[in-house]
Amino acid sequence: MLTGKQKRFLRSEAHHVDPIFQVGKGGVSEAMLVQIAEALEKRELVKISILQNNEDDKNEVAETLAKGTKAELVQLIGHTVILYKQSVNNKRIELPVKR
Repeated sequence: MLTGKQKRFLRSEAHHVDPIFQVGKGGVSEAMLVQIAEALEKRELVKISILQNNEDDKNEVAETLAKGTKAELVQLIGHTVILYKQSVNNKRIELPVKR
């Protein structure tokens, strides 16, 4: 579980990152979750766009993405989801210490 300070830090890190996945009309699929999980292992921090033609609630989509990839939901702002998962082999982001 991330603290508020850690989420703020991750939001600032994600500010300059472009979305690399899009959730469209088909919604969230198993194949998409596998690809996002692989991207999280490499990058640790991923932005995902929810397209306008997606008929699902954006909050449900964000929760599905977080649970399906076993990642932390950092932020849902507009139609953009930011996910974080600490990498096993490619650790790059050093989170602020919990107090």
